[in-house]
Amino acid sequence: MVNIRSLDPSASPLDYYGAELRRLREEAGLNQAQLGDIVFCTASLIGQIETAKKVPTRRFSEQLDAALMTGGVFSRLVGLVLKSQLPNWFQPYAEMEAKATYISTYQAQLVYGLLQTPEYARAVLGVDHPDKLDAMVAARMERQRILEREHPPVLCVVLDEGSLRLEIGSREVMRDQLRRLLSYVNHPWVHVQVLPFSAGQHAGMMGSFNLLRFEDDPDLFYAPIYGGGHMTANPQVIRERSVGYARLQATALSREDSAALIARVMEERYGHQPGPALA
Repeated sequence: MVNIRSLDPSASPLDYYGAELRRLREEAGLNQAQLGDIVFCTASLIGQIETAKKVPTRRFSEQLDAALMTGGVFSRLVGLVLKSQLPNWFQPYAEMEAKATYISTYQAQLVYGLLQTPEYARAVLGVDHPDKLDAMVAARMERQRILEREHPPVLCVVLDEGSLRLEIGSREVMRDQLRRLLSYVNHPWVHVQVLPFSAGQHAGMMGSFNLLRFEDDPDLFYAPIYGGGHMTANPQVIRERSVGYARLQATALSREDSAALIARVMEERYGHQPGPALA
């Protein structure tokens, strides 16, 4: 029999998910092939997930809950599983990002992770993590679920114009990514501005950074560095970077002018006339 190795459910969220899948499948009297037929996948995939060799998706988890009538067990577990696929150094930031009520970010080179399309994220993450790309893309998409909550955080994004012109993946990938940015033009909680090249020297020249605000906890500053990230609640750092961010917002194009620039770059650089922006 294949894929019957024992698991330590306490080893990781992925191991726990696999052990629970095996236990509940066997309780239902199904073998891997029979369950695969029900959720429209192969027996091999069921076996790989049961043995923690492959990371489940949210859609797969929802299908399992329906097939095994688990009351949402796997839909709840998959969030922990996907979060565990983030780099260890990034997990503390992701946890705080999910709790924030206000997120302010300046991005010097790339579109912010919460606004990335799956294809754009795949191209970015594939540079350093080709061996576990599916899992990392799924984890990044899971992060974006905070924008779909009943009470999502306010997200203010200032993108350097270079992030629009740096071709990530392909022209098609960039067209879809810029179209995604345009879809937020009238969004009530997401505010996207572009810092144009014509701005010259500005308050973000030291690189990308994020500011997180909370209802009851101190504000946090986060800056990515190669192979890690720096996070602090130092009041002086928060004060200085908050002023710097306000200056960036004042220097950047308005929301409407930013959308016009995004649309122009989309047409001129990536060869497509965008349709009307979505609400």
